[in-house]
Order: sequence, then C-alpha cells, then structure tokens
Amino acid sequence: MEVILLERIERLGQMGDVVAVKPGYARNYLLPAKKAMRATKENLAVFETQRKQLEAENLQRRDEAQQVGDRLDGLKVVIIRSAGESGQLYGSVNARDIAEAVTEGGFTIKRNQVVLERPVKTLGLFDLRVRLHPEVDATVTANVARSDEEAAEQQRLGRAILSAEAEEAAQEAQAAEEAQAAAEAMFDPEAAEQAKEAASGLDDTAEDGSDDTSDAPTAPAEGDSEKDPA
Repeated sequence: MEVILLERIERLGQMGDVVAVKPGYARNYLLPAKKAMRATKENLAVFETQRKQLEAENLQRRDEAQQVGDRLDGLKVVIIRSAGESGQLYGSVNARDIAEAVTEGGFTIKRNQVVLERPVKTLGLFDLRVRLHPEVDATVTANVARSDEEAAEQQRLGRAILSAEAEEAAQEAQAAEEAQAAAEAMFDPEAAEQAKEAASGLDDTAEDGSDDTSDAPTAPAEGDSEKDPA
C-alpha cells in the first residue's frame, strides 16, 4: 500500500514522501495515528494545499520538543531491581519502567516515546533514546542497580559491578551481540545466524557468571520477584 507521510517517520521517509508500506502497518498505525494518508490522486492534491500549514505546525512542535529535549538530554535515572551475582536481573526493565523513572525525574513522557530495542536484563548503565518529536531525540541514562548505594558506585565506575568471571562473560556476550548486529546490517543472513548462535551460547555463560552452573542465581522467593515487562 502507498501512503503520503504527514510527518517524518524514521527509516521510512520525510513529510510529503509517498512510500510503500505493509497494509497492516498502514491500517493499524500510520492511518489511525494521522501520521499518513492513502496516496490517492485526490489526497495528493489535498496534501499540496495543506503542505505549508502542516510544515508550519510541525516546525512549532519541533521547536517546543527541542526546548524540552535540551533540558532532558543527559538525565540520569536510577532503577532498583533484584539480580544475581552475575548481574542478571530477576525479570527485566522495559520501556514502561524507563518512562515512569523519567516522569519521576520531572519530565512527563509515554512508554512509546522510549526507543528500546530489547528489554534491559542486566545491571549497569544504559544510554537510551527518548523520542520527543519525529525530528528530536534526547538521551537519558538508566542506572539499573540492586540498591541506591550500588547505583552510586556504578555511576562512579561507569559500569556494572560484577564478579571477574561475570565481567568477562558479559564482555564476550556484548562482543557477540555487536558481531550479530554488524552481520545483520550487512544483510548477511548466514553470518548473522552464526553470530546469533554464538551470542546465545555466551548469554548462557553470562547468566551463570562462569562455566560452573552451580553458581547460577536462584530465583527470589514469592513476593520478592520483580515485575515482568508488560
């Protein structure tokens, strides 16, 4: 299905572009959210008559978002979670958790404004994007720790506090993930699959913190478990 974009959509196009999208994506998101309209001859004509007004409204919203972004950029939030010695969380931190933490920090945002490729499942410092406008992003740092004291130490060190074995396993897992992402970016399915398998194996090691599975963290007692992502 072809649609006319009414605002910039990342990885899709700019306002006024006519792009082809999957029908479900258009019907379930773009059209109801008024981010696009069907690319018919009549709608193209209507868009051209409204282009200047739409561009002016977009510019105003962008300027307002930029003002907020200038203040929000660099915000650090602390999220307390239970975790094992290897740094693996009992549960995960999702976009809703980040949005709530940022809102508590004085900036009201919605969960769908948090750009989170995958839930956070380990302790540490994570730089995350908050999309305030299609053309304006801000970066916030989520400090995921087991206590406020540990969060302060992680902030000082600039990294998670892990055992030596867990630290090595985490670094290997990160390297494998980066290799997988690079392979996917190069559109090499075979290499991406190999990297994915390697990352999966390293993740199992990282969860234990060593090759000895007897050291794996035990799930917390009922009532102490952290909330799972929605």
